Amino acid sequence: MPSPASDPAYPVGLRLTGRRVVVLGGGQVAQRRLPALIAAGADVQLISPSATPSVEAMADTGEITWHRRRYEDGDLADAWYVLVATQNRDANTRASAEAETRRVWCVRSDDADAATAWTPATGHSAGVTVAVLTTDAQGRDPRHTAAIRDAVVEGLRDGTLVARHHRARAASVALVGGGPGDPDLITVRGRRLLAEADVVIADRLGPRDLLAELPPHVEVIDAAKIPYGRFMAQEAINQALIDHARAGRTVVRLKGGDPFVFGRGMEEAEALVEAGIPYTVVPGISSSISVPGAAGIPVTHRGVAHEFTVVSGHVAPDDERSLVDWAALAALRGTLVVLMGVDKIGRIAQTLIAHGRAADTPVALVQEGTTAAQRRVDATLATVAQTVVREGVRPPAVIVIGEVVRVGPDAPVAPGTTDGPRTG
Repeated sequence: MPSPASDPAYPVGLRLTGRRVVVLGGGQVAQRRLPALIAAGADVQLISPSATPSVEAMADTGEITWHRRRYEDGDLADAWYVLVATQNRDANTRASAEAETRRVWCVRSDDADAATAWTPATGHSAGVTVAVLTTDAQGRDPRHTAAIRDAVVEGLRDGTLVARHHRARAASVALVGGGPGDPDLITVRGRRLLAEADVVIADRLGPRDLLAELPPHVEVIDAAKIPYGRFMAQEAINQALIDHARAGRTVVRLKGGDPFVFGRGMEEAEALVEAGIPYTVVPGISSSISVPGAAGIPVTHRGVAHEFTVVSGHVAPDDERSLVDWAALAALRGTLVVLMGVDKIGRIAQTLIAHGRAADTPVALVQEGTTAAQRRVDATLATVAQTVVREGVRPPAVIVIGEVVRVGPDAPVAPGTTDGPRTG
């Protein structure tokens, strides 16, 4: 006989690879449970006269074997595990009795107290499986159980719940894109790696608020590159990555935006490869799209712009080092997003106008995008140079040029207007 419902369940992980698992019923319960059984490598035998489209697709691709009929006595022979999830209570009861006779662990979706096994609320993060069961069968609330599961998994994913690895680790570096500035906009993987780091080499444009959350033992190295100001040479950054990794530390290179969008992430990756140090790249949300979006500007919009181009403005159009074809950009009809171009925007605007872009083309400058200090300043190509000086616009700021600036509820009534600080 099954244990009394008041007794706590004994948690265990089943290794089902190649073992026969029988699922009765092809409805929503089966649709939710089958992917995990398939991922576990089970030999899944589905017995049901019908199935949802998703379950049918699993059978069509050979992930499960579908017997298109109702349950019959004897179907549980040689099974290791059974999931009973039909809408026929009599069939569920008979299948449960057969499972008891054959000593097969049986989950029942219609009557947990009559089952010999319960399915925990599960989640996964970085090779860890979290399974949550409540101990009081009479008071089991699946929503509460799922909420606990979600809280634990989220903590593991975003790095707020971290267990240090107490084993020897090979030298490694993670090049992490921190996003546009708001600490909530770093990726889940990026935040988890940051929480596991021994050393963090951080850019000025990375999400600075996250550094305050690091444990005291974490060494933070300032790799800021301030325009026309103090900076850490790229060669020194590369060497710091190599030296700390070789010392057996877990190193995170925290960069603003995405590591490979006008960053020098590939130079760092090449230096690591040359030094024989493995690395991983965690893409980040680029400010070229996210900052305009936070300011209410879509870089594309139906009937307005079918393309957008992102360029670096760190060198002027007449600078021999520039690799940008400004004449070609002036001929485009879509959106132009300029990064690192605040101090060069006057010459950029003059060049675009000289090559045919209308002088009244709207321009928006979004300073400190997605942070509490965000502000948007609007102008036109003809007025943007004076507007930047008058409004005191400073880096970092993303510049958007094109008709999309006039789209949406945040569009200015007249050029040359500005809004105050706000969150993204």
